Amino acid sequence: MAQADAVAPIRQDTDLRALWNRLRLEAASVAAEEPMLAGLVNAGVLRHGSFAEALAHRIALKLADGQLDAMLVHDVVSEALGADEAIVLSAAADMLAVDERDPACRSLLQPFFYFKGYQALQAYRIAHWLWNEGRETLAFHLQGRMSELFGVDIHPAARIGRGIMIDHASSVVIGETAVVGDDVSILHEVTLGGTGAEESDRHPKIGNGVLIGAGAKVLGNISVGDHARIAAGSVVLSDVPARCTVAGVPAKPVGGACAEPARTMDHSLPD
Repeated sequence: MAQADAVAPIRQDTDLRALWNRLRLEAASVAAEEPMLAGLVNAGVLRHGSFAEALAHRIALKLADGQLDAMLVHDVVSEALGADEAIVLSAAADMLAVDERDPACRSLLQPFFYFKGYQALQAYRIAHWLWNEGRETLAFHLQGRMSELFGVDIHPAARIGRGIMIDHASSVVIGETAVVGDDVSILHEVTLGGTGAEESDRHPKIGNGVLIGAGAKVLGNISVGDHARIAAGSVVLSDVPARCTVAGVPAKPVGGACAEPARTMDHSLPD
């Protein structure tokens, strides 16, 4: 299972440049075709020199509030991105995951500007960096803003890999000691929670390539193996083997392997 703080790079600089070039081309196209949005795409994408700069601007604009204005948030985000290149690479991998897996996604501009699952995940990545730097109060502040804005509550201590898609995202909760591997797809109203008030390691450990259906609750310090599927509405209280499909309350195995479920988004069950 991937440990989100110690994963090997999965995107090369050339891939990041290709993503940035595509984002700029899409922004220029929107500016030409829809003049009412020209100011948005110019300020958000075209006036910046890199994906990292544009990302810092976007996160700061979204998270600013009455206590922290956009410039202060921008300074914090830029500090995080400058100190840890993995945040930028993860943000790029997350964007490509949305583009690949969400049939409603027409361009990279959509997750960047509008998809709250993507934006909440990038806000979490900044809060997680702050948490690891010992700046817990500011990390909690960003977590609170994320919850208010996006309806997504991710504890800043949780460890989340790359290539993550949180689709629709409303009411997603990920607890403090949860670990999520790479290339995972999570739908709305999913909870990765605990089963009591204990303060120890109490949240799920999700493997690589897992698909978690809408409304599923995965509770306790349990493991979900690589490329497993959790059906919508299920309550998972025990370990799930790799490449297994589980469904029900409580969830039980109902089918065999599905090739790359997080990428295919295949929720179908065998007859």
